[in-house]
Amino acid sequence: MLKKLFFILSKKDKKFLFFLLLFSILISFMESFAISLVMPFVSIASDFSLFEKNQYLKAFYSHFNVPIYEFVVYFGFALIVFYIFRALLNAYYFHLLAKFSKGRYHTIAHKVFAKFLHFDYEKFTQKNHSDLLKTITQEAYNLSTMIASFLLMMSEIFVILLIYSLMLLIDYKITLFLSIFLGLNGFILVKVLSPMIKKAGKKREEAMRNFFEILATNLNNFKLIKLKTKEDGVLKLFENQSMDFSRANITNESVNAMPRIYLEGVGFCVLVFIVVFLVLKTKSDISSILAMISMFVLALYRLMPSANRIINAYHDLLYYRNSLDIIYDVLKEKEEHLGNENIEFKKHIKLKNLSFAYEGKPNLLKDINLEIKKGEKIAFIGESGCGKSTLVDLIIGLLNPNSGEILIDDKKLNSNTFKKYRQKIGYIPQNIYLFNDSIAKNITFGDEVDEKLMQKVILQANLDKFINNLPHKAQTKVGDGGNNLSGGQKQRIAIARALYLSPEILVLDEATSALDTQSEEKIMDEIYKISKDKTVIIIAHRLSTITKCDKIYKIEHGKLTLEQGLL
Repeated sequence: MLKKLFFILSKKDKKFLFFLLLFSILISFMESFAISLVMPFVSIASDFSLFEKNQYLKAFYSHFNVPIYEFVVYFGFALIVFYIFRALLNAYYFHLLAKFSKGRYHTIAHKVFAKFLHFDYEKFTQKNHSDLLKTITQEAYNLSTMIASFLLMMSEIFVILLIYSLMLLIDYKITLFLSIFLGLNGFILVKVLSPMIKKAGKKREEAMRNFFEILATNLNNFKLIKLKTKEDGVLKLFENQSMDFSRANITNESVNAMPRIYLEGVGFCVLVFIVVFLVLKTKSDISSILAMISMFVLALYRLMPSANRIINAYHDLLYYRNSLDIIYDVLKEKEEHLGNENIEFKKHIKLKNLSFAYEGKPNLLKDINLEIKKGEKIAFIGESGCGKSTLVDLIIGLLNPNSGEILIDDKKLNSNTFKKYRQKIGYIPQNIYLFNDSIAKNITFGDEVDEKLMQKVILQANLDKFINNLPHKAQTKVGDGGNNLSGGQKQRIAIARALYLSPEILVLDEATSALDTQSEEKIMDEIYKISKDKTVIIIAHRLSTITKCDKIYKIEHGKLTLEQGLL
């Protein structure tokens, strides 16, 4: 577990963790010292004759020219100041503990999100997006909770060890008796409760995975749910997973409460039993050992919460162990490492003997040979699932061929040149996602707005009339997913977004398939006009959109054939 945790934490985090562990040792010493002062204070306050009987106490008292009762009062006030300081130091320690553990949520979530962004495109498409969302939000938070439990457990172990050592020095027989009895009970508690916690932890992770899956699937199919009036069925699915998640958490909370209740009850019953045993043995009062009994009471009063926290923290480690494994597995996955080598596109793109298959599947494309000249307008047609989008993803450098090669002006396209090459691509997808921000921010995709360039692409995408009629112009919010806009308006924003990058290659991935024929024809005419100096690659849904293309290729059974155009 520690190996995985240290792999996830940064070098700075590990240093801070080490500092917290040292700080916890200091706190532990202060806790032990605070308890050790109780016995002498109670002893001298209840019996002033000790100042004469104890030579060390007498020698120390002789340095103060005050009556004994004043000395005891001053000693008491000094203890109060010390306990206040100890409380403040404890509060600061727990603040640092919270700052570190909960602050790791940010760093872990950031690491995981960065890891997802650096996956290669093929790996990302094979991931379940609801699982990705769950990992970033829920599992990262659970791991931060697990780290907090680990730190708390370590600090409480130090406290228990030091207080236990003090108790051994005072009376090792009573301490050993308490240790055996409470240790045996603690062992039974862990053995009985730990399997319940492990089982609840697995149920929690499974329920949360299904929970996110149901949310993602059904929110994206809201229109279909309304049309089929399936609200009750969807709610039932959600209810089942939500209830399973709640039950797992109820089990965890309930089980975590048991050690405190049990250990406190047993601990103080044992202490009362010891007092009764000493009274029966001496057949008199126990005033002579009152200070020792008081110290044991205070020690147990401090140890019981520590023992309870250790058991609870251990159970948290078991309950959230799956979160650690999930995050560790994600961060261990291979990233896409891109070089910064420049690549020019002046003449042509060539595909030579190119074949491709997704992992674990048969070849989708076989021995593809193709040349796309600079400024050419080409289209790919074929049945759904024939590999049109896959071929274009290969051409634009998102996928790597299994065999063969892609040449840009006779220079091989590979991981060293992907980055610069991709920057030459303007992409207009079939499904356009607009985030809930201004039109301007959607066009620039969140980057700083270059007003001059933005106005140019607004004109090119024929958005100027629409935007000028809006109350806030380009600063108008589009709504969640662009629900304040029509399909054509969203399409034009997507075109403007693609053009904002000043691309050399414009790719339309069935970009107008959701529009009616008239709107599609109008937008395609505009695209052809603004892309005279650009290379255009179209994945066609309707043949009417590609009548102005120079060449049309058909993909069938993994092979590419020229359907129309100049040879």
